[in-house]
Amino acid sequence: MSGWTVIWAGVAVGGASFGSWGLVRKGENQVLIRTSVILTMICCYLMWSIIYLAQLHPLIKPKRGDLRPE
Repeated sequence: MSGWTVIWAGVAVGGASFGSWGLVRKGENQVLIRTSVILTMICCYLMWSIIYLAQLHPLIKPKRGDLRPE
């Protein structure tokens, strides 16, 4: 796995956001629905990408606790 996964997922979310822009029905709440859907997708993507990258490249190396001190 690499950081490219995050970029490809971002492209997919961008495409889905752009697609949802045109698929929302016209009405008095059209702008609210568009904004809510796109904002939800962006927030979910950011949460996923931050967690994914934090696990991919941890800042602190884990230490084994089952080793005997010698």
